[in-house]
Amino acid sequence: MILHELEQDGRLTNADLAAKVGLTPTPCLRRVRNLERIGVIRGYRADLDGSFLDSGFQPFATVALKQGDWHLMTEFEAKVAALPQVLEAHRLFGDPDYLLRIAVADITAYERFYAETLCRLPGVAQVTTHLTMKVVKGNRGLLAGHE
Repeated sequence: MILHELEQDGRLTNADLAAKVGLTPTPCLRRVRNLERIGVIRGYRADLDGSFLDSGFQPFATVALKQGDWHLMTEFEAKVAALPQVLEAHRLFGDPDYLLRIAVADITAYERFYAETLCRLPGVAQVTTHLTMKVVKGNRGLLAGHE
C-alpha cells in the first residue's frame, strides 16, 4: 500500500502517507527508508509535459542492426544510452533489435535527429519510425489497478 500511494504521488509528506496507509509516521518512514535501501524505490521524479520543454514530439523508432558481433551491439547501446533525445531504449527478442522512445521539439527536429544521429549509429541497418496517434493508456505506474 505504501508503494501504491508513493507511485501515485511521490510528493506525499510522511505524515500524509502514514495516514493513508494506516500507520503512525515513525514506522511508515522506517518502511519507506527500507524500501529505498533495498532498491524497491529507485527514486522520485516529476511527470513533465514535453510540450513545454521542446520535447513534445515523441515518436517511437524500431532499429534493426546489421549482422554483427557482441562488440557492435554494446557499442550501439552505449551510444544510444548517451543520447539525451532517447528517453527509453529496449533491446527486443527477434526482429527488430531495439525499440526507442525519442523526444524532440517537432517533426523537423526529429528528421534532423534521424538523419544526422540515429541512422549513423554503429551497426544500424534499418530504422522505422512509429508515430503515436493517441495515448490510450499512459504509464500510470506498476501498481496502478492493483489496489
